[in-house]
Amino acid sequence: MLILILFASQTLNAQNSNSINPDVLIGEWILDMSPYDKTDNNFAQMKITRATNMKMEGTFYREGVSMKNAQINTQTNLLYAALVSGDNSGIYNTSFYYKEGILYGSTHALERDFLAVWTAERRK
Repeated sequence: MLILILFASQTLNAQNSNSINPDVLIGEWILDMSPYDKTDNNFAQMKITRATNMKMEGTFYREGVSMKNAQINTQTNLLYAALVSGDNSGIYNTSFYYKEGILYGSTHALERDFLAVWTAERRK
C-alpha cells in the first residue's frame, strides 16, 4: 500500500512538472525596475526568443544586451529563471519567477553596488 502511495505521489509530481511550459516566457516584457516607487518611471525591456526546459535565449535590459548562461528551473512546480547580462557599466546577475502572467525578479549589479527588485508584464 505504501509503495502504491509513493508511486502515485511521484507520478503526480512528474505530471505537474511537465505541465509547466517554458514557452510562456517567449515574447517581449516591459520591466518596472522600481515597483515600490510608482513615481519613478524607470523601465527596461526583456525579449525572450527561445525557452526550453533548461535554457532560454534573448536580450535583457535593452536591445542588443544578450543574455548569457540563461537557465530555467521547474523543480518546485514553479517556473524560475536566471541569467547574466552586462553593458559598459558591469555585469548583472538576474533571477525571476513567473506567476499568473507576471514576472517577479531581482537584478544584482556588483560593480554598481545595487540590487533592483522588479516586476514585468508582457508588452501589449
